[in-house]
Amino acid sequence: MYFGVDYYPEHWVYPYAGSADNPEAAWEKDAALMAKAGVNVVRIGEFSWGLCEPQEGKYDFLWLRRVMDIMAVHQIKVVLGTPTAAPPVWLAQKHPEILPLDEHGLPKHEGTRRAVCLTSDIFWDFSKRIVNQMASALGDHPQLLAWQIDNGIGAHDTEFSFNEATCKEWHSWLEAKYETVERLNELLGLRFWGQTVCSFDQVPMPMAAPSAHNSALLLDWNRFSSDTMVQFVKMQADLLRNLCPNVPVTVTMRAFLRKFDHFDMAGVVDFVSIESNPVTRAKTAELACDVDFLRSLKKTDIRTPDGDYGFWALEQKVGQGTSQDVNALMRPGLIRLFTYQLVSRGATGILFFRWRQPRIGNEKFYGAVLPHHIQGNSRIFLEFSQIGEELKLLAPSLQGTRVVSEACILFSHDNEWALQQTMQPNKFYSLREHIQLIYNALHDRNIPVEFARPTDELSQYKIVFAPSLQVLSSAEADRLKLYVQNGGVLVGTFNTGLVNEHHIAPDTGFPNDLMDLFGLEVLEFDPIPPGEENHLTFKGAFPTSHLHPARLWCDIIEPKECQVLAVYAKDYYSGRPAMTMNTYGLGKAIYIGTLSHQHFYHDLATWLRQMCSLRPLLKVPENVEVSMRQKEGTRVYFLLNHQNSPVRIQFYKPMHDFLTGNTFSGNYDLPPHGVLVLDEHPEPKAVVETAYP
Repeated sequence: MYFGVDYYPEHWVYPYAGSADNPEAAWEKDAALMAKAGVNVVRIGEFSWGLCEPQEGKYDFLWLRRVMDIMAVHQIKVVLGTPTAAPPVWLAQKHPEILPLDEHGLPKHEGTRRAVCLTSDIFWDFSKRIVNQMASALGDHPQLLAWQIDNGIGAHDTEFSFNEATCKEWHSWLEAKYETVERLNELLGLRFWGQTVCSFDQVPMPMAAPSAHNSALLLDWNRFSSDTMVQFVKMQADLLRNLCPNVPVTVTMRAFLRKFDHFDMAGVVDFVSIESNPVTRAKTAELACDVDFLRSLKKTDIRTPDGDYGFWALEQKVGQGTSQDVNALMRPGLIRLFTYQLVSRGATGILFFRWRQPRIGNEKFYGAVLPHHIQGNSRIFLEFSQIGEELKLLAPSLQGTRVVSEACILFSHDNEWALQQTMQPNKFYSLREHIQLIYNALHDRNIPVEFARPTDELSQYKIVFAPSLQVLSSAEADRLKLYVQNGGVLVGTFNTGLVNEHHIAPDTGFPNDLMDLFGLEVLEFDPIPPGEENHLTFKGAFPTSHLHPARLWCDIIEPKECQVLAVYAKDYYSGRPAMTMNTYGLGKAIYIGTLSHQHFYHDLATWLRQMCSLRPLLKVPENVEVSMRQKEGTRVYFLLNHQNSPVRIQFYKPMHDFLTGNTFSGNYDLPPHGVLVLDEHPEPKAVVETAYP
C-alpha cells in the first residue's frame, strides 16, 4: 500500500523558504517530516516545464534529481509527472499558433496551464522533446516508481479548440471514418437544412453559429476531440514505455467530467489514477459513485507500481478547495473517513493534495496537510499521520484483494455527449442525476456496483441497469439481448434507443432494436416540466414504501408480450403501462418508462435484490456504508459511519478489528465518522469424495 503526498519542491526555495546560503534547505525538512508521518511516495514535477526548460533547448533536471536523492535518504519513492499541462511562456510567445482558439475564433492566451491546442504538431514536437529529455535525465533514478502523464487533461474548458491545425485533423479523422463524401453526407444526415458537402475539407467545425449544428456532426466532433486527447496521452505513454520499460504509466481522471472517453483513456495507460474531491460532494453516495465509476474503467491488464489490482488516488483532497463560492474546511475525522472509502473501494495507493499550502500563486488557500509554515502538530497533520500508521498496519492483509460486484450500471460516453446537446425533449433531464438515483439505492443497500460500456462482457453480473441509452447501436442492442437471453436481468428505462450511433431515428419504433427484448413499443413520450407530476399505481408484488410520482418523462407504452407492473394514474394515458417485465430467453428485461423519486429506487432495489439473490454485504443500519475487498479465503469489510452521531451495530458472530486487534461480538457503537475494518475467513469448502465404480 502506497501512502503519500503531492509535493511542489519548486515552491519551497529561497526566498519562499530556505536561505540565500542554502536555498533548498526546506526540502530536507519536508522529507524528514513526511517520513515521520509514514509517507512512502511523493508526486512531483507535473507543472515544472518552465523550470526544466527555461529557454528553448536549455534543460535543467538536476534540481529534480536532488529532490529525488533527498527522498531516497528517507526511503520515499517518486511519481514523476510529465510537465506538458503547463507550457512555458516562451513557447507560446514564440509559437502563438499552439494557443487554442475558442468557438468564436478568439485565442485563449498564455500565462497559465492548459493554454494549448492538442492538435498542434508544434506542441506535440515540443512535448515529445521535454518528455524524452525528462525520461533520459531521470528515468534511471532508483526512486522512480511511476510516471503520471500530463495533468487535468481537458480541464478549464480545453477539450475543444478551433485552430487551423484542428480543422485539418478533423477533416482527416472524418475521411478515415467515412471514406467517401457520399457516405458522410448520408450518415450525418447533412441534407437536413441543405448542408451537404462536396469534399471533406468543406465540413465545418461546430463554431459559434446562429443556430445549432447538426446533431450527428456534433456527436462526431465529441468523438474526434476525445480521440485527440487520448492520442496525446498515448503518445507520451509510448515514449515512456520505450525509455523506461519497467516503470508503469498513469493519468489522472475525474468521474463524469471532461469530454473524453474515460474508458478509452484508461486503455492507453497501465493503471487508473483518480482525483478525489470529497469537499465538493454533497452526499457520501455521490463520492462513492465517482470512485466506483473510475475503478471500473480498467478491469484487466492492470499494472500498478506494486503489481496489485485496483487504482490509485493521486489527488485526494485534504482540505477546502478554491472553486466553490464558499470553501468549507474538512471537519475532524473526515479526511480519515474518506480515505477509507477510497481504500474500501479498491485503492492501492493514495497521495494527498497537497503537502503544504504554497506561499505563492493561485492556490495559497487550497487545503493541504501542512499550512504555510512547517509544523508537525496541526490538526490535519496529526490525522494524516494516523492514517499513515493504520495503512501500514493494513497493507499486508489488503495485498491481492479486490472489489467484486454483481450489479452493474451501463454508461456510454457517446450517449452522454448526445444528451448534453441542445434541442432535447426535456432539457431538465440529467443522465448524471438518473444514474445517481439508481446508484444511491444500491449503495444504501450495501450492494457493490461496477460500471461498464454496453459493448462490454456482462455475463459476470446478476443484474445490469441501462439508464437512458438514447444513443444505441445495433451491436450494443445485440449485446444486451445476449446478456438477458443467457439468464441476466436487465433494467432499461425511458429515453432509450431513440437514435442509432449516427444519430438517426429508427422508422421501426422505439426502443430501437429492443422492442422484442422488452416485449413492448413506446408509442409516444411526454416530457413533464419540473414541479408537475403524474403518479404510479402498482400491480402485483412490487413493494411500495411511499406513493411514487412519475417525473420529467413519461413513455406511453403499448404492451406486446410483457407483464405490466405499474401504470400511470392520470392524464390521457391513465392506465397505460409505466413499468413492465418481459421474459426473454433465460432472463428478464424490466422497463421503467419514467423517472421517479429516490424512494422508488430504494423500493426497486429491495424488489430486485430478492429476485436476483443479491445479498447485502453485512446487515447494518442504513446510515452505515459497507464495502468489501476479497481474495480466495479472505474477506475484509469496511464499515464507515458518515453521521455526526454514533451508530449501534449488532454482530451475530465474532469479528476481528484490524485497526485495534480486538475481537468482539454483540453490540458495538461506531463513533461519529468512525471506521471499522473487519475480517472474515470463510470456512473452507468440504471436499466430497466420490466413489467411482
